[in-house]
Amino acid sequence: MVRQQPYRAMREIFTRFRASEPEPKGELEHTNAFTLLVAVALSAQATDRGVNRATRALFERVSTPQDMLDLGEEALVEHIRTIGLYRNKAKNVMKLSRILVEDYDGEVPSSRAALQALPGVGRKTANVVLNMWWGLPAQAVDTHIFRVANRTGIAPGKDVVAVERAIEDNVPAEFQRHAHHWLILHGRYICTARKPACARCIIEDLCPKEGVE
Repeated sequence: MVRQQPYRAMREIFTRFRASEPEPKGELEHTNAFTLLVAVALSAQATDRGVNRATRALFERVSTPQDMLDLGEEALVEHIRTIGLYRNKAKNVMKLSRILVEDYDGEVPSSRAALQALPGVGRKTANVVLNMWWGLPAQAVDTHIFRVANRTGIAPGKDVVAVERAIEDNVPAEFQRHAHHWLILHGRYICTARKPACARCIIEDLCPKEGVE
């Protein structure tokens, strides 16, 4: 496993990320905490672009958990049919909507434990919502972040939880809030799994290129 980058290098890496994109944004379209939660839950094993195509018309009709319950599961299925595992995801969205209405007065909770207790909401989904909606320094580690973190030495770890902890422990505090977005965008568009664009990489000189042929 590649070694953890030293503190000085970490500061330089994230200073460059911040200079390149001071306020990085997630790419999932949403209008409030509930539609963000639904969009992130639907994005498992799907692309953000594909989720956005499916949810644009849905979110014109639905903006609250009660709206989702009123829509009904079969109508939801028709909206998200193009997304992988759509039937199981539709069931979970309906279940979590009912829980939000009955236990949280229709509001999305702002704690990781409460979010993870909802059907179809794992740690990554909870962290995305905490980060994107409430601005908390929660680190949602997906395949892009896992790859970039290990390849560059920014946050090496054997699994997603280890990488999450490494980001929290080693990224300077001033960069924590946006670290998730900088890393995911870097992995999505520059440090790709196949043929990474090292010539366009703003941290190429600081990268050990672990696993890059």
